[in-house]
Amino acid sequence: MPRWFSISARRRSAALLALLAFPLVLAGCADNKAPRPAPTPPVQAVATSAKRAVPAPEKGSFAPVTSARSKVKYKAGEDPGFAERCGWPVNCPQPLPGSILPRKRIVAYYGNPQSKRMGALGEYPKDEMLRRLKGEVARWEKADPAHPVQPALHLIAVVAQGAPGKAGKYRMIMPDNIVSQVYGWAREANALLFIDIQTGHDDIRTVLPHFEWILKNPDVHLGIDPEFNLIKSRKVPGTKIGTYDAADVNYVSGYLRDLVKKYHLPPKVLTVHRFTRNGLTNYRSIVLRPEVQIVMNMDGWGAPWLKRDSYKDYVVAEPVEYTGFKLFYHNDTKKGDALLTPQDVLRLHPKPLYIQYQ
Repeated sequence: MPRWFSISARRRSAALLALLAFPLVLAGCADNKAPRPAPTPPVQAVATSAKRAVPAPEKGSFAPVTSARSKVKYKAGEDPGFAERCGWPVNCPQPLPGSILPRKRIVAYYGNPQSKRMGALGEYPKDEMLRRLKGEVARWEKADPAHPVQPALHLIAVVAQGAPGKAGKYRMIMPDNIVSQVYGWAREANALLFIDIQTGHDDIRTVLPHFEWILKNPDVHLGIDPEFNLIKSRKVPGTKIGTYDAADVNYVSGYLRDLVKKYHLPPKVLTVHRFTRNGLTNYRSIVLRPEVQIVMNMDGWGAPWLKRDSYKDYVVAEPVEYTGFKLFYHNDTKKGDALLTPQDVLRLHPKPLYIQYQ
């Protein structure tokens, strides 16, 4: 979700420049009903279908790597020796009863029902969407029978906007009835619900409490998107890549921990989207808590070698707790490349335990 942003001088000349003109208004550790508001205004995506192209890597970084230990040639992101040198598996809290990870793999459909251009969740009618998700779950179960698959719907519940709106925050908070509707779909499919937040110019500390009413449910989890956190730069969403610091992630995980304790819930899963070096700063300062399972989700689109390289550089090289991987039905294939299969993704090391389809 634009990859026009350079990671280094060596990458600048090869960076992908793509920005659509939309209307603007097993990775990881060692082993209520809402009130009916006024009609919802149309959701206006901030070029989400074009702006997550993975930056081109430094010359040669995507070439197969030979492991000194086994003499096997690995593609970027697949070398277990590299992962081990980076600190995998991570020394993290022992999973509490009711934890989803690492026992299961989550496979999610991402999007917003008010927009067909923001992901699979809203692209198709509800019944077709759930049928397609069920098909993906079956493919992952076949590819890795050792890991049961937990389906999920990942709802963009706060959508970054290209105009300030009445609040002047460059974001739109979905009405509670829309959130309740998608939660109903998730329960129909025995799926989890993820609430995804794109803050724009708002503060995650102000926005997150708005969703306590839904997050207090045991099958509802959270995702945050650094790309659209532009409160420091004050730039318009879609014109600059945003960032979160470890302090922001620690606030969010602390908030979720408190909900787990307050409502006697099983641990929450927190996904943090990432596809640039500066998308997350001070990762070593992220606090790991037994009540919250943190997934660093590789969120870039592009050719398979670009995606592997991004996974290596921004997820494997900076270990936090668990890992995820995002697949774009349209943008990953727009230049003729085949969408990575479950078998392809399972060659990564560590293996992602959260898979997201947009």
